[in-house]
Amino acid sequence: MGTRLAPISGPPFDDALVDKALSEEESYTFDCKRIKENLTKILETIVAFANSDGGTIALGLEDPGKATGRDRVFGLQENPMNLDELRRLLQSRITEPSLLPVTCHEVGCTLRDGSRGSVAFLRIAKSGRVHPIVDDGTFARLDKSNKELTAPEINALCFARGTISAENQLETVDFDLLDTDYWRMYAAQRRFTRRIDDAMRTIGLARPDADGKLLPTRAAVLLFAEEPSGLLAGKASIRIFHYKGNKVQTDPRTNLLKPPITIGGPVIRQIKDAEGGVLRELASGIQMGPYGFEIVQKYPVRVIREAITNTVIHRDYRLSQDIVVRIFSDRMEIASPGLFVGPVTVANIGRVGAHNRNANLVNHLREFPDPPNLDAGEGVPMMLGTMQKTGLYPPLYRTRPDVELEAVIVTLFNEVRPSVWEQVSDLIDQHGSIGNAEVRQLLDTENTVAASKQIRKWIDRGQLRLLNPGAAKQHRRYGRSGLPTPTVLFTSPDQD
Repeated sequence: MGTRLAPISGPPFDDALVDKALSEEESYTFDCKRIKENLTKILETIVAFANSDGGTIALGLEDPGKATGRDRVFGLQENPMNLDELRRLLQSRITEPSLLPVTCHEVGCTLRDGSRGSVAFLRIAKSGRVHPIVDDGTFARLDKSNKELTAPEINALCFARGTISAENQLETVDFDLLDTDYWRMYAAQRRFTRRIDDAMRTIGLARPDADGKLLPTRAAVLLFAEEPSGLLAGKASIRIFHYKGNKVQTDPRTNLLKPPITIGGPVIRQIKDAEGGVLRELASGIQMGPYGFEIVQKYPVRVIREAITNTVIHRDYRLSQDIVVRIFSDRMEIASPGLFVGPVTVANIGRVGAHNRNANLVNHLREFPDPPNLDAGEGVPMMLGTMQKTGLYPPLYRTRPDVELEAVIVTLFNEVRPSVWEQVSDLIDQHGSIGNAEVRQLLDTENTVAASKQIRKWIDRGQLRLLNPGAAKQHRRYGRSGLPTPTVLFTSPDQD
């Protein structure tokens, strides 16, 4: 989505939204700017959000450290021409402006002097590119401020964002060391007859260096070498740790059930061996729960396979770190070196589509016989859907700033998701009653009729009873049968 700033023309009045913005602290994803300020500072914050994980700028609000309450609401009227000027600067001073995901939502409000005016909320999504400002610099977001990046930091951000990839770096590795069974399997599948060095050059896995010497890329080493970690003089393997209990003990008495497993080799073998290794650990590592019941691991095999495949093909091979799989009694954690590629975030993963950091690796891996990846962009949605169908919690993704490592950690929970009725019962225990709005949320629907039908089923079964039959339909509250009627002080304003 390209840059779009809406013109000022009779915005809807929403003092409550402005009050909410005034209550927010400036943070990694939120900032306030007066429109009278130097517009370059606003541009810097826009690109800082785009170059990080996105955020919102409230234009027309003073910094919370310089005023309080409604005294902060200066509005766009402080300099009405500057919003148009900001629009022009976004097109002329930021590189690749058509790829800069900025939208604007203007809101009418009461200004600090009691008159009517407006503020604007700029919403900046994480960009798939790295955007510098012409004649200024490249910025990233910190906790509450922006940081101008140095040249090495810009390079690292480009790698992290996936605009450049370590898979294309040339490696001083003899082609004979890549002429393995895996290369011959791949070459036979693609019906190559020429020499390995010439064949790799034609398919983009080798190219001449500055001196004209033909060298393989890192992707070629990862795909075909018997032991890529050794040839790359770094870490490019998978390690599996199986723990007793639900946390890692840091004292000298480790709670590992057995010694860690290290899985190396070309990536296609890593994926298959890691899947087999995890399944063996789950089958052999029987543990007893606190009440003497055996803990059974119930992860769907296809979800394990997809999670491992994703970590191998999308990790950042610039980082000399192994993929780490940690198995606990209640969950499995898979840590992939590197950050989310392109515009992918924790919030949009599964909806934003496929974005590959290592396109060469992905493209050639799918050409093996019986490839582990179909490269159809369906991996994460499949994982989410499969976990839901099997009654388990969906995969949980975490990355910076929630984790200290430069990594993406996906957690698969070995815990059955509570049924809707169990969640309803728990809400009644906490609040004394429920309404249609809560049931809609638990059913993940906006359909009030569907929620009403489900409530009627529970009533017909004797699980629920209506607590306030004299109330209007939209205010009806329900409690569990057999419990005394609670005092209903407030009713839900949501429509039934």
